[in-house]
Amino acid sequence: MSTSFIELSKERYSTKKYKDSEVVSSEHIAELKEILRMTPSSINSQPWKFTFVSNSEIKSQLAKVSFFNEQKINEASHLVVFSVVDDLDVFEAQIQKHLPAGAVGYYQQFLKPKDQKEIKSWLEHQLYISLGFFLSACATMGIDSTPMEGIQSEAYASILKQDGYKPLFAVSIGYGHPEDPNHPTKRPKSRIPMDEVVVEI
Repeated sequence: MSTSFIELSKERYSTKKYKDSEVVSSEHIAELKEILRMTPSSINSQPWKFTFVSNSEIKSQLAKVSFFNEQKINEASHLVVFSVVDDLDVFEAQIQKHLPAGAVGYYQQFLKPKDQKEIKSWLEHQLYISLGFFLSACATMGIDSTPMEGIQSEAYASILKQDGYKPLFAVSIGYGHPEDPNHPTKRPKSRIPMDEVVVEI
């Protein structure tokens, strides 16, 4: 019998220590790639690039420019880097190629007139939708994960040789070590009471 989503949401946690000998299967990686590709976004804009890093040397280089996340990245099976398009010419060429006229028209009329900072903020918001999708997918597949904004974006872009895209955050994935002090059995989850965060009208 499958576990309900609400139970999965209670069980998932940000993993701090991984079993460095256990690797996520290629079949699961292929599923996660397709799940990310299918992530929804406003006007189907898809302003992103997802980089799956399993190469230990590259992973180690990225770990060194990830502030306090170095150990967990090195231990994890994979590091997935979430990058947002940072060159508006690249983005506009992409939507012209892939989106219907109505979606392109919406961008031209309502978004393009805004200043670049505001447009790029909108693009970044789309990338965060994919993060929620990805973390949920990992939980349903029994894969542990650690989302991390603590990365040096420019260094990541240099290591990954990304042009026109800005690494915004990363997620390490793998299988949690039984001695992980952040596991809910050792450190119970803390959430604000329901009546303080959910309003019914």
